[in-house]
Amino acid sequence: MAASSIVAMKRVLIPLSAALASAVLLHFGTGLHPVAWLTWLAPLPVLLAAPRVRGGPAFAAGTLAWLGGQLRLWPYLTGTLEMPVAVTAGLLAGPALLFGLGVLLHRSLLARRRPLSAVLALPALWVGVEYLMALAGPHGAWWSLAYTQADVLPVLQTASVTGVWGITFLLQFVPATVAALLAPDAPRRLPVAVTGGALMALALAYGFARLGTGQEDEQHREVALISTDEPRDTGELDSPQGRDLLQRYGRAIDVAAARGAEIVVLPEKTFGVATARLPLARPGVAVVAGVALRTGTTRTNSALAGPSGDRYDKHHLIPGLESEFTPGRTLTFLGRTTMGLIICKDLDFPWLVRQYRQAGATALLAPAWDFDDDAWLHSRMAMVRGVESGLSVARAARQGVLTVSDTRGRVLAEGRSGKPGVTTVFAALPQQGAATVYTRLGDWAAWSSVAMLLIALGRLRTRRTS
Repeated sequence: MAASSIVAMKRVLIPLSAALASAVLLHFGTGLHPVAWLTWLAPLPVLLAAPRVRGGPAFAAGTLAWLGGQLRLWPYLTGTLEMPVAVTAGLLAGPALLFGLGVLLHRSLLARRRPLSAVLALPALWVGVEYLMALAGPHGAWWSLAYTQADVLPVLQTASVTGVWGITFLLQFVPATVAALLAPDAPRRLPVAVTGGALMALALAYGFARLGTGQEDEQHREVALISTDEPRDTGELDSPQGRDLLQRYGRAIDVAAARGAEIVVLPEKTFGVATARLPLARPGVAVVAGVALRTGTTRTNSALAGPSGDRYDKHHLIPGLESEFTPGRTLTFLGRTTMGLIICKDLDFPWLVRQYRQAGATALLAPAWDFDDDAWLHSRMAMVRGVESGLSVARAARQGVLTVSDTRGRVLAEGRSGKPGVTTVFAALPQQGAATVYTRLGDWAAWSSVAMLLIALGRLRTRRTS
């Protein structure tokens, strides 16, 4: 075989093999059920290949890798969430093109002998766009890569300083660093290695240190999360089915109260009601229930608390699926406690939870409704919100997971809903949250990433010669 044919074959095989390897790693390392350690490896094959091929193949490898790794979400987005095909295609193709551009940017900066800029450019690009999507889109920070690390507690603590943006940055920064160190003829490896090692060491040291605090002498309230095996439909309280459901929940609340529960949380939209009060209150027990509330011609997705009579209306409604509801605008606390009320998707928005912490909340009580497949992911999003802003979270989801977590993201109790009968989860809910760096400074890490990206783009115009 002629040498030219071998070279041509390598030019095709290298990016294709890299794209396939990254796609497989992304398939298992992201999505609804990610394997956390694979997320760190997923970008590496295409980043290693990038400086060894031309720009076009490098961009194509990155784009195909991301697209191939995310195609598993197509049935969930179009079926479960009922997103239009065109919207779903855009949601999958957009990030794929973005990743391809990130790989190309990494390669271009390496070619200009700017290795440190190359290492920072990809994570800065990804965080910047992830943040802008969260600000502009209807789903908040739902798309963040950070949730893949929700069960890796030392890494998760970074969110208390940077929000999810810092974790996303690390997930792209680490493979970019390794790839830059292994690039052919890589200049000035020492600054890259020192920067990469120092940043990861700092993040892990902080994570382990924070996990060692926050449990001593905390005040607690006994909480019970309850969900029946009722199917998807909301039980109208004036129907036989609704009255039967009310009785079932009433018996479960009595059992929980007998076991010492002071607070009971029921799932989202459990009942359809025309009054802001439910006959579920028990002496000494605060009951928070999710309802579809009809007030004249207005419908709200609400959380009602008894016997205090507090009401919270969901702020962020699912496009299409909840178009009949009117969004809420205010924060609500349970009586005179420091426990805030919130509903399901609202926990996808870091800013709303941060507002609660700034208003004095130390814990959140959240009726929720998952869609089976996304149960783990959505429960972990809520948990991450607690770590970001220093709050405990008690989240009761039907078709999902009942989860109680503390300010460090430790799962204090958990159970799967939808099983035959009634599922009840008991836990001691911490009541002493503390404001975090993220609470005080907000999305500084995202804006810092945007600044890094602009600097990296500026350096594309220059080439080092030594």
